[in-house]
Amino acid sequence: MNELWFLPIGVAVGAFGTLIGAGGGFLLVPLLILLFPQDSPAMVTGASLAVVFLNAASGTVAYARMRRIGYKTGILFAAATIPGALIGSWLTGYFSRKAFNGLFGILLLAMAVLVAVRRGGRAHDTEGTRRTSRRIVDTIVDREGVAHPLSYNVPLGISLSLLIGLFSSLIGIGGGIIHVPLLTSVFGFPMHIATATSHFILVFTSLAGVAMHVLDGTWPAHLVRDILLGIGVVGGAQVGAFLSVRLKASVITLAIAGALALVGVRLIVGAF
Repeated sequence: MNELWFLPIGVAVGAFGTLIGAGGGFLLVPLLILLFPQDSPAMVTGASLAVVFLNAASGTVAYARMRRIGYKTGILFAAATIPGALIGSWLTGYFSRKAFNGLFGILLLAMAVLVAVRRGGRAHDTEGTRRTSRRIVDTIVDREGVAHPLSYNVPLGISLSLLIGLFSSLIGIGGGIIHVPLLTSVFGFPMHIATATSHFILVFTSLAGVAMHVLDGTWPAHLVRDILLGIGVVGGAQVGAFLSVRLKASVITLAIAGALALVGVRLIVGAF
């Protein structure tokens, strides 16, 4: 495959990943698995996390201009995800390629369900049905002047973020595809606040994972490829943030859920 193709691939990954607040790792990892079957799980996750970091950083800049990021919440959850991300990145060296493919395939199927559920989920917890042990932690005033108070169970959020950091770095996706449904479905965040805050968290989580892969020598294995992907996702992230205020995400997320399910089945079948 001509390496120049990774530039537009990066643009597509960055745009979709930023549009739904996921960072793009859930798209990039299965692609790298299929295109580079000789690479170890650690090499795949290291490359993915490096690209996710650039995507998240670029998307965060765009969302910061829109004033959609819950910084207090983001820092709190990022502090919890970083230890998990370090452990998860270290554990990738102990997985065989078939086991890694099977594990990731199962996760893709689970994520397909989460993305589909998120499509029909409520943006606000207006009825207060999940307010037990909640307290207002953060208040965001967006560029339009609308205030969004964020209230949630802090110990629960920290505990779940720790697990997300571990599992997502283990498979190289950064965790946004899990964090966004968590923020909207469990904690009742508005969708556009959840996607922006998730991107902010991803900056720290993915950087921690990349650092571990640099230390153990599994990144970079394909530097030119990763640079081209990185350039693409930086531009794509700006496109995704731009589209996020102009498009309904329901149809896009449903299509992504279908794609996740198809790739997941393909990886599971190939693992046996």
